[in-house]
Amino acid sequence: MRILARLFAILVLAPVLSPASAPATTPGRAAAIDRVVEAELGKAKANGLAVAIVEHGQVVRVRCYGTRNVRGDPLTPQSIMYGASLTKAVFAYTVMRLADEGKVAQDEPIAAMLSKPLPDYGNLDKYGNWGDLAGDSRWRKLTPRILLSHAGGFANFSFLEPDQKLRFHFEPGGRYAYSGEGLILLQFAIEQRLGHGFEEDAQRLAFRPLGMTDSSLHWQDRFAGRLADGWQVDGTAILHDRRDNVRVAGSMDTTIADMAKFASALVTGVGLSQASHQAMLAPQLPITTATQFPTLQSEVPQARRVAGLAAGLGVVVFDGPQGRGFYKGGHDDQTGNVMVCLRQGQRCVVLLGNDVRAERAFPAIVKAVLGDTGVPWQWEYGIQQP
Repeated sequence: MRILARLFAILVLAPVLSPASAPATTPGRAAAIDRVVEAELGKAKANGLAVAIVEHGQVVRVRCYGTRNVRGDPLTPQSIMYGASLTKAVFAYTVMRLADEGKVAQDEPIAAMLSKPLPDYGNLDKYGNWGDLAGDSRWRKLTPRILLSHAGGFANFSFLEPDQKLRFHFEPGGRYAYSGEGLILLQFAIEQRLGHGFEEDAQRLAFRPLGMTDSSLHWQDRFAGRLADGWQVDGTAILHDRRDNVRVAGSMDTTIADMAKFASALVTGVGLSQASHQAMLAPQLPITTATQFPTLQSEVPQARRVAGLAAGLGVVVFDGPQGRGFYKGGHDDQTGNVMVCLRQGQRCVVLLGNDVRAERAFPAIVKAVLGDTGVPWQWEYGIQQP
């Protein structure tokens, strides 16, 4: 009787797993995920997608679908793919590791990192034209926290401005407006303080410790034989771009195997102090626009905002039916990437698409892996949650 009672208690008290929360390594779950991915890629007419799954902080599945080039070579876990704006999350992680070493501080003005006023550096092709800010002292208010949370006040990039000049559109720290320019400015300031390029820090503090042996913030000749080329929305094939300069807004080459390791580290806090991990994934300021792009659109009333949506440091934080999560997307004309993580259960899915049309499949695939998450697909991409 005691045995029967114990079995009854186990059956009654054990948590009931939904299909999307059952382990992705079981044959049934793995096959179900494969069916969803293949069906959604077919509907999107996308040529290639790499998928990684993290459960309880551990990488449990890495799988690639489709091809990496027009020759029809298969996409594999070792294919070199463009990280696009996932680079920003790696940059933020590395900055937080530098903070743990005492080499930068989240709320230290970048002015303290420079040997002369920022505008005096003038136009640096590798970075930007800091001389555009001459006469506007608001640059002195910029800090790593402000820039990593996209609250610097800049456009996404100055070349998108009508006159292609860098300028402030609001007070630093005042609101969220996605800006790659702001992160490149922080890269410049850190490099000035430390006296070397940021790739050195990324390799020392992120890539090597996490076992990301096929990742770099600039082109490596050893990548040449494994490149994943891309496809645009009209189906035009585009060769993999070789990015020689480190630009932390989006110059990273990587693999799905490496990004799976990064997602595992980020959701668990591996390599970070508890304080830095908490700061990176905590809401830094609310996001107050109806959509992500265009970046400088007007703020909307509270009723039209996405509830619980906020800027973290290098990521976006959201609240959903399974609690708090975070995500980061990456996009260009031939690339569609996203990393979505849930704090509860330390669960993640990473999607690297070498065909931008794969973005259409993201909501259904993430739902198949993680269940209902609350990822703001409409805010990010204009795509409805299935």
